[in-house]
Amino acid sequence: MALKGGTRFSVDGNDVFPGGCVLVPDSIGEVEDYDEKTGRRTPAKDKLTGQRVWQVRVMDLDPELGKRSRETTVKIIGDYQPVPPTGAPFEAVEFDGMTVTPYVTNNNRMAYSLRAIAMRAPAGSNSAGTATKAPA
Repeated sequence: MALKGGTRFSVDGNDVFPGGCVLVPDSIGEVEDYDEKTGRRTPAKDKLTGQRVWQVRVMDLDPELGKRSRETTVKIIGDYQPVPPTGAPFEAVEFDGMTVTPYVTNNNRMAYSLRAIAMRAPAGSNSAGTATKAPA
């Protein structure tokens, strides 16, 4: 069996962030594609679903990271911009439908990209469910 570049593997959010994670304030934004020929930027579309791509920065709370960098980006696929569950600074969040896509960087190091379909308050918190889609 051969794996093609860009293969996405389903992962549980608790495996990715075993100590949980918190949303970096004001870090939600739309991902843009850049066309080198025209110099124009356009909203990025997910290659599998055709939906828009958003990104959020989170701080990984895993105590095993020690002094290493804790900030990472999660891309969220959806038609509408994700909304923080409470709007509080550095609020805890969880992600649904997470995937990881491994790749090799230009300097031959292994890296990976994280994607999800929804961001929500952690299970058992006082905040209500997901807020990644606009109301109907």
